[in-house]
Amino acid sequence: MSDQARVDFQVDPARYRHWRLSISGPVATLAMDVAEDGGLVLGYELKLNSYDLGVDIELYDAVQRLRFEHPEVRVVVLTSGRDKIFCAGANIKMLAGASHSWKVNFCKFTNETRNGIEDATAHSGQTWLAALNGTASGGGYELALACDHIMLVDDRSSVVSLPELPLLGVLPGTGGLTRVTDKRHVRRDIADYFSTRPEGVGGRKAMQWGLVDEVVPRPSWDEAVAARAAELARRSARPAGAEAGVALAPLDKARDADRISYRFVKARLDRDAGAVEITVLGPDTAAPADAAGLRELGADSWPLAMTRELDDLILDLRTNEPELGTWVLRTAGDPDLVLGYDDLLLAGTGDWLVNEIAHYYKRTLKRLDVTSRSLIALIEPGSCFAGSLLELALAADRSFMLSGVFEAEEGTGAAGPVPAMIVIGPANLGALPMGNGLSRLATRFCGDEAGLAAATGQAGKPLDAAAAAELGLVTFAPDDIDWADEIRLAMEERASFSPDALTGLEANYRFAGPETMETKIFGRLTAWQNWIFNRPNAAGPDGALRRYGTGQRADFDRKRV
Repeated sequence: MSDQARVDFQVDPARYRHWRLSISGPVATLAMDVAEDGGLVLGYELKLNSYDLGVDIELYDAVQRLRFEHPEVRVVVLTSGRDKIFCAGANIKMLAGASHSWKVNFCKFTNETRNGIEDATAHSGQTWLAALNGTASGGGYELALACDHIMLVDDRSSVVSLPELPLLGVLPGTGGLTRVTDKRHVRRDIADYFSTRPEGVGGRKAMQWGLVDEVVPRPSWDEAVAARAAELARRSARPAGAEAGVALAPLDKARDADRISYRFVKARLDRDAGAVEITVLGPDTAAPADAAGLRELGADSWPLAMTRELDDLILDLRTNEPELGTWVLRTAGDPDLVLGYDDLLLAGTGDWLVNEIAHYYKRTLKRLDVTSRSLIALIEPGSCFAGSLLELALAADRSFMLSGVFEAEEGTGAAGPVPAMIVIGPANLGALPMGNGLSRLATRFCGDEAGLAAATGQAGKPLDAAAAAELGLVTFAPDDIDWADEIRLAMEERASFSPDALTGLEANYRFAGPETMETKIFGRLTAWQNWIFNRPNAAGPDGALRRYGTGQRADFDRKRV
């Protein structure tokens, strides 16, 4: 399978090939009806509603549009457009023929979309209901597990299963194992039995074991699903009578071999250095006075436009540019304007659109957190690392802040060049948590309560390099004489290391503190799946992935390691 063609993450419902979205009042129905000949690349057919990255790209787009374009929707019914099959999971021929990096990025994106579904239920009042009108196996059942309520048709043939281990020699890598135990609270021994039973479990036993919430005979299926959706809609916290949604128009994106540009986000691709220089521009106008003004701006408002652009850039680079292993993060603009938008977003959380924008930016930062790239923040004169944009520097593996100004700089201040400053704002104090449930500031000072208190005590004050370094908010604060050499050495050093080892290193220390379902999925489950994908028992010529469907059993190396 060739995965060198550039993947575009921008789609819209008019171009969906695999999903049908319909809306009736407070209830949306998203039906999976995968086009068998609609694979993202050649070499496999998407039979039995199996999916590849292209199917998931459309699903992610639908999740986003339901949140922003349809504030009236309170329940999303996730079902199948096929009889007796909900979803057979990830397409096996696609996985067997894909490169390792493709498989890992595919699983990561799929996980993030599942998390987005759960985030919609938790924070948007859009409850997701899985209506399994047929068998849901592997990734199909994992998709159902992301929903708040699971209904399974009781027809003596439809089951739920996680057959990856017995059939494919891999794991339910889009969060299946973790959601079965941590979310649905299935007992460990039952989960072990279920995950090694390729034929799955259906009917009353599936409900008894907690694998689904209810089973319904086929003759009364449609009525039962409609009744359950109506009940969940009544319980939803989604604001009733919300005004029209915000249309997510196509992004204004320019891309060539060396640059990717949007309105507020720019990237320069340095292939010789194996790096990308990413600059996020602050707002060019002051924030509107209230949430109503933000709604008038719609998708053109700075926080929403910037977040959409940054989200798309992360996905583009992560999927299409795997050899560019270091991302250099910069900002440019007026920090006061950034903080003004932060104040609006934090003050207006009762407004549905304000709420959606804040949570979307939170999810985009989380996507940055779990990206297997080295992140280096450069804080220079003219930067606007304040409040919500300071999160980019707090997410970085290292940060450099210029002490003083560049000798040749012609600053605009009345007294001469203006040094770089950072500002801790209210957005840094818990409004944008990481996957571990902590703010990036609290994660930075994990176990150091005095350090965290000292840093938060300076909230709202512009901090120069000396103050930021003393508080532990940046890694290094070189002056103009040493700046270029220190940055160059850090970049060259990073490029000289093993990318595999760096990925493991970064994934380990980015999530200090408590373990959550999200950190288990990305830090533990995905890491093990990553390793298993490389092993001959799964991916070798005689491994389970390659022999699946041939009638031949896999030839396993029986040593446990």
